[in-house]
Amino acid sequence: MDLDHAYTVAVEWQGNRGTGTSGYRDYGRQTILRVAGKPDLLASADRAFHGDRDRWNPEDLLVASLSECHLLSYLHAATRAGVVVEEYTDEAIGTMRQEGDGGRFTEVVLRPRVVISAGDPELAQSLHAEAARMCFIAASVNFPVRHEPITTVRD
Repeated sequence: MDLDHAYTVAVEWQGNRGTGTSGYRDYGRQTILRVAGKPDLLASADRAFHGDRDRWNPEDLLVASLSECHLLSYLHAATRAGVVVEEYTDEAIGTMRQEGDGGRFTEVVLRPRVVISAGDPELAQSLHAEAARMCFIAASVNFPVRHEPITTVRD
């Protein structure tokens, strides 16, 4: 069964310093991202592109989306397989190559650290491959998303 899901995000630019985009350094990159019924997210460009380092940038959001999608897919796979996950953390890193005025991500590496209290540790480790196949976001990008998981068993 195929289902379409729609996601609506409102983006408001807050960077007009009085002269709009009269020059490359004359405007701020601050934005507010809004989704109905959720807290606003303060965003900007990356600092390397004259953004505000205290706000989320599109590159952060892309890596975070891949990490969270994998986490949620993994938890689902673990539940179905009878693996009880007690803790899950990730230190994901994305690599973007700037090419002139553009650029692209060349890869994202997810480093899930999973602690289980029940189930086969080898199965728990192998479920990352299943989670990778299930993740909608990873299936939507045109660069590799690699996984370097570590699974431990709670004593």
